[in-house]
Amino acid sequence: MAIWTFLLALLLLASPFLQVARCQSDSDAEVVEGGGDLGIVGEDVQDFGDGSFGPAPGVDTVCVFPKNAGRLVPAGEETELLVGVANEGESSLNILAIKASVYLPFDRRMLVQNLTVQAFNNASVPASTQAAFPYIFAVNKYLQAGEFDLVGTIIYEIDQHPYQSTFYNSTIEVVEAGGFLSIESVFLVTLGIALLGLGGLWIYGQIQHLSKKTKRTPKVEVGTGTTDASMDEWLEGTAFAQSQSNKSKKKK
Repeated sequence: MAIWTFLLALLLLASPFLQVARCQSDSDAEVVEGGGDLGIVGEDVQDFGDGSFGPAPGVDTVCVFPKNAGRLVPAGEETELLVGVANEGESSLNILAIKASVYLPFDRRMLVQNLTVQAFNNASVPASTQAAFPYIFAVNKYLQAGEFDLVGTIIYEIDQHPYQSTFYNSTIEVVEAGGFLSIESVFLVTLGIALLGLGGLWIYGQIQHLSKKTKRTPKVEVGTGTTDASMDEWLEGTAFAQSQSNKSKKKK
């Protein structure tokens, strides 16, 4: 666990200082200064076999995407990652190359694209030491945005025996060039905004409806009052009844 923690810290610290070569050709290759002469000599310089060999004992690898925690890969544009190697063996190992491939996420047998094979020259990791190596790749610019599986492998040799270790075996998010959101992400954001808008309109309508109810005044009927028959019988023969009778006679 301590080795993995140290490797992650090493990669994060080394990422701003590593000068990464764009693997185009032997004549365009640049030299990376990082604790020794690390020459990136280009792509597809050497045939590294069919990859049937496995990892060497005592060799651990880890991978980070510098300043790209979301592992977003713009289609057609270069993406950088750093590969950390910890050599806990007794012999020095020589780094030969880094390569990677893209597969469909639901079926690893469906190869989408073989990415750049980046070869190294004079790149070694002595026993009981750690080192970080840059790798730059670009997926096809016509690749549809979405999730894909990326399998990255670092190839090295110890005492002239070849080995390889898988440093990355997980998903990446391919996005359109110049964008940071996939079509699915844009759709979900748009849908969320639309739902929020509809919810706001519904709440506004309910508030308006309640305010109209509170402002509504009760109807008051104005008309000729009627006298209850039982009340007339009770008042019959009293002074009040006589005065009412006199008033009605005067009106006539």
